[in-house]
Amino acid sequence: MKKWLLRIALVLVALVLAAGGWFVYQMGPRNVWGMLRYDQREEGALKVGDLAPDVTLVALDGAAVRLHERLGPPGAKPTVIIFGSYT
Repeated sequence: MKKWLLRIALVLVALVLAAGGWFVYQMGPRNVWGMLRYDQREEGALKVGDLAPDVTLVALDGAAVRLHERLGPPGAKPTVIIFGSYT
């Protein structure tokens, strides 16, 4: 009786591993890693009206641009930051 239970358990483990492998194959390993990390984000502390944090960004021409250099005095032209594809 114990041999049957062991065999059934091994078959179930093999099926779970095969299903996991198929899932990784379908999504791609990089996407799976991203999904595992997705829920580890934390809520930000910025509130409406706070100054933007000073970050360094890469422009389309490859130059590094600090955000505070682009931000002008109140009433100046707005700075638009686009993340992702703009096509």
